[in-house]
Amino acid sequence: MTRPTRTQPPRSWTVTPARYDNPDVQQLLWQLHTAQLEMYGYADDPTDTPAEDYTPPQGLFLLAREVTARPAGCGGWRSLDASTAEVKRMYVHPDTRGQSLGRELLLRLETDAHLRGYTHMQLETGVANMAALALYRQSCYLPITPYRPGRDPQINRALRKAL
Repeated sequence: MTRPTRTQPPRSWTVTPARYDNPDVQQLLWQLHTAQLEMYGYADDPTDTPAEDYTPPQGLFLLAREVTARPAGCGGWRSLDASTAEVKRMYVHPDTRGQSLGRELLLRLETDAHLRGYTHMQLETGVANMAALALYRQSCYLPITPYRPGRDPQINRALRKAL
């Protein structure tokens, strides 16, 4: 008797480096901004971050597109110090969630930072973002003391991982 095998559906996206100020990246960042405003009543303005923060070798920004070329997700890392990179602006469009795109983006960011000599990755996310918290826990991120001044510890969660 042959057992049926479970196969993964074919990937429906591509992931490539992109400039932070790319119009498709900005479209996703404003969707992220809107989602954060709805969840918390507050969100960092994506235009407050210079595009140069995500320029190799001190950073990288990735853009995922569906096969139709529609922007599907994004995320980046930037240097915090000589050994620590920070994950920023991870977002997957609601229509693309549940297909492991967030996991793929995170893995690519971690790999790139590690190849550039960074030994740790850290990030902040909100307590209400259960999907993000689950992704980071499954990816071996551990809670740390908040590292950004002025953050509300009732809302923000800081996490860190050794690469």
